[in-house]
Amino acid sequence: MATTQLLPGTLLPWFEHHGRHDLPWQHPRTPYRVWLSEVMLQQTQVATVIPYFLRFLERFPDLAALAAAPADALMAHWAGLGYYARARNLQAAARACVQHHDGQLPRDLQALMALPGIGRSTAAAILSQAWGDRHAILDGNVKRVLTRVFGIEGHPGVPAVERALWQLAEQQLQAVPDGRMTDWTQAQMDFGATLCTRARPACALCPLQQQCIALRDGRVAELPTRKAGKTLPEREAHALLADDGQGRYALLRRPERGIWAGLWTLPQADTHAGLAQWMLTGLGADLEQVDTLTTISHTFSHYRLQLHVYRLRCSSRQRIGETAAGWFDRVQLAALGLPAPIRKLIDSL
Repeated sequence: MATTQLLPGTLLPWFEHHGRHDLPWQHPRTPYRVWLSEVMLQQTQVATVIPYFLRFLERFPDLAALAAAPADALMAHWAGLGYYARARNLQAAARACVQHHDGQLPRDLQALMALPGIGRSTAAAILSQAWGDRHAILDGNVKRVLTRVFGIEGHPGVPAVERALWQLAEQQLQAVPDGRMTDWTQAQMDFGATLCTRARPACALCPLQQQCIALRDGRVAELPTRKAGKTLPEREAHALLADDGQGRYALLRRPERGIWAGLWTLPQADTHAGLAQWMLTGLGADLEQVDTLTTISHTFSHYRLQLHVYRLRCSSRQRIGETAAGWFDRVQLAALGLPAPIRKLIDSL
């Protein structure tokens, strides 16, 4: 890799004709909107993000509104996007900006990286898109393009490989004309998302096909090198769907750490006996009173959960023996942050 081929001269003209120019965070392209979109797009597709982005922005139109938002309102507008630590980090960063940066996102790479939930690539994306500053990004799309075009071996998450990719990404900046950093940043993301995709890339349409080492060597499907696979462990848990016969459901708020942290969800225990104990102390009810409802299968990043759900029809709203708990009707549920599979279950009843 003695001579690095520079890609902006090819990808910028491609972007002008084939790139995405009408995404909602591009009009207007403010630091707050760019930051919000970058965080939402982590591990999530553009088509999924757009309606969430629009609803979130309507409720929290600026950094100050996000910083002041109640936890339930924040989680209600994030629920369904997953990776809920992103929402908590967004608010923590917003509050840090209010406290330390006069209520604005700082225009400085290191200051942005010091905020919760903002890594090097996200900080660079904010600076290059919101202000046109000259910074390289290295998100999943860019890693995939660089490993294929330059034939980089090894999983991109390995530190040595990631350093090599950062070096390549930085070298590309030499060929970006003044005033085109916003376009260059978006061009890389669009190219990786629409042509140089993980599965079934459109190599026949690719403007880089004459330069691509992976295509030349017949290794497009092999690059980037995959992380050594491992089977996700299976876990079981038991949950209770209790209703009072008048359309109200018993919910508990999850702890601030762990799965579905900070969200409202069904009373849950790791074991059948644990759920029985909660029912006795929390509702004064007996597990023999319940009906088996369904089993929800849900995949988290580190394991798959089989959640066995039981239904209890109460004659009245019994007092729940916990502080972060209550009975909620469907109107109230709309304002709460619920995990997507739990909301889907309740909506199906």
